[in-house]
Amino acid sequence: MITERLRARTAHSAAESAPRAAEIIRAGGLVAFPTETVYGLGANAFDAPAVARIFEAKGRPTFDPLIVHIADRGDLMHLFTAKARSDQRIDLLAERFWPGALTIVAEARPEVPGLVRAGLGTVGVRLPRHETALALIRAAGTPIAAPSANRFGRLSPTTPEHVLQQLDGRIDAILIGEATEIGIESSVIALDVDGPARLLRHGGIPQEDLAHVLRDHGGLVTTPSTAHPGVPLPAPGMTESHYAPVVPLLLATREFPAHVRDCALLAPDLDGLSRLVRLGNESGAVVHTAVALSDALDPVRAAAHLFERLHELESTLLELNLPAAHIVAAPYPEGGLGSAIADRLQRAAARPQRGGIA
Repeated sequence: MITERLRARTAHSAAESAPRAAEIIRAGGLVAFPTETVYGLGANAFDAPAVARIFEAKGRPTFDPLIVHIADRGDLMHLFTAKARSDQRIDLLAERFWPGALTIVAEARPEVPGLVRAGLGTVGVRLPRHETALALIRAAGTPIAAPSANRFGRLSPTTPEHVLQQLDGRIDAILIGEATEIGIESSVIALDVDGPARLLRHGGIPQEDLAHVLRDHGGLVTTPSTAHPGVPLPAPGMTESHYAPVVPLLLATREFPAHVRDCALLAPDLDGLSRLVRLGNESGAVVHTAVALSDALDPVRAAAHLFERLHELESTLLELNLPAAHIVAAPYPEGGLGSAIADRLQRAAARPQRGGIA
């Protein structure tokens, strides 16, 4: 089956294209659609068989929960329990960051399928600000469960082409709209009944901004970013190895990896790229291509282009058919949005290394 393309380039065309995509969602199908973070793969959040198709299409383990997307804060009554909704921190966070790149995890109503929740008692919810995503959710008339529209553990998609490279024939349609803006996934916060809010995943909202809003309401703490294999995760994107290209990625923390011969290079900025190229040349590596995430250190621009650049480097090395090639990346400085970029690179580098392209 070839994936159907539905185009929505403007707010007006989104409203025109959304009904067809919504029809597919209501019939139990899967639709990839753009958000301001990355492309998501959506199904009716209350249709358990449809949700199961997401896991099948992505090859996603069932211990990894899904995020539910809504178009109106009133939809929270269908997802969070009354007790959870009484938490004033939801209103504080929603007023400041919704619509936007923040997922809130709280106690779920029993009607939310267990597969969405990975069997846990909580569910993550986000209200995106992308017009095409909102048009689809409204037209479908139901919250939409949607992880990133890629194969599990692989690079997240920021263009329709990225989606089609990994999922063409596995899903029913792709709704093509305005470009993703942020380029990395949402930040995820868990609101426990007792204790401070917990940052489960770095993402499109800097930790410092979240902590500022919550400073007088119990504060914000970070939580261990990984769990034991097979144990249900409280949020997506918490496995040690994630967001990884097919070509093995290595982080050059101090020295250039000694065993690397053929490579592509990625650095935070042009100065860092010059240093990385020099280290590669001194080590005897053959540098086939090299890119910086921004000219000067700019985490907003870097986040917007992170997955796009990794896709490009991966494609270049795959086309060259070099069996022992690697992507070598310089670490990204922590702080603000940079912490999310650093997190993605660390997880991409955590995949089991098999000596080159698999």
